[in-house]
Amino acid sequence: MPLQNRVTPTGDIIATPHRGMFTGNRGIIHDPATKTLLKKRWSSPAWITCVCEFRGWRRPVMGQRSWTELFFLDEATAFSAGHRPCFFCRRDDANRFRSCWQEGNGVKNIRARQIDAVLHGERLERGKKRLHPLPVPVAQLPDGAMVQQGAESFLVLQGRALQWSMVGYRTMDDAREDALLLTPPSTLRALSAGYRPVLHPSAS
Repeated sequence: MPLQNRVTPTGDIIATPHRGMFTGNRGIIHDPATKTLLKKRWSSPAWITCVCEFRGWRRPVMGQRSWTELFFLDEATAFSAGHRPCFFCRRDDANRFRSCWQEGNGVKNIRARQIDAVLHGERLERGKKRLHPLPVPVAQLPDGAMVQQGAESFLVLQGRALQWSMVGYRTMDDAREDALLLTPPSTLRALSAGYRPVLHPSAS
């Protein structure tokens, strides 16, 4: 049976055999004895996105009393859920993200924990995923943004919307203007300022 460790664009954590392109964590949220999630879905405001391979290190998934390994289809999915690049295993990407985040949000000399504090307020509302009004029409959102319409999530790419699934993106569809923004607004502004997230090959 697959472990419950795959993150959707809404930030939910589900069980599926499909692992995705990135891993990451929100702190310790599992029981290593049973390899099952606890009731809480985060234990730290630092929600990060990491590479799946780093320096040849190997970890037993959910096998230790340390951070809980989560997996994402791609970086746009991780952003949508409220994560950011890790400054340890993805330092170059994290620095590019911080630079774009600063430019997009009109701040300087921001620290990772300050970004985390802003993201934490944007991604959750009463313990559940916080949705935001669209700041512009869907077609004008930057590449990598994600929106929610009904029960479906969509990736915006070159002005069109691609439907998200656990295995990749499906044929192009147009999300209506009553869709809501999944990507935290501060991350959206980083995308508008030039950060290009790594997308699953199916997006092309």
